[in-house]
Amino acid sequence: MLTNKGKYGLKAMSHLAAMPPGQPALVADIAATNAIPKKFLDAILGELRTAGFVHSKKGRGGGYVLARSPDVIRVGEIVRALDGMLAPIGCASKAFYRRCDDCAPDRPCAVQIVMARARDAISSVLDACTLAQLRDLGAQELGAQALDAALS
Repeated sequence: MLTNKGKYGLKAMSHLAAMPPGQPALVADIAATNAIPKKFLDAILGELRTAGFVHSKKGRGGGYVLARSPDVIRVGEIVRALDGMLAPIGCASKAFYRRCDDCAPDRPCAVQIVMARARDAISSVLDACTLAQLRDLGAQELGAQALDAALS
């Protein structure tokens, strides 16, 4: 399951992707616009900086900017950096495999097989979506809401 850290990280990255290239965004602005607790966002952006997704600039005119183009950053990369494995259970994870105590070590059980398929489906969707596409989906939704409000 996607944690709040993962969800807030995706919202913050989408916010940064909507900024003009090279223009930094303040943590307070990202937090206020996206209803994210600022202190939590500070920690999330620190993790994203360590993972190489963002750069920070201190001082006047500072803030956060994307380290790479939103066209090359995959949503799955961001989720894995913040939340770890995408698999629903440890024995179905590729990168964070943990053997179950109640299963035979030499062959997967039916639950592991189904959860590995779920992992593959989740990975397929998240890895197929770029940060630019995520940003554009959000912009489309806001535009549709504004149109609905104007027509009512």
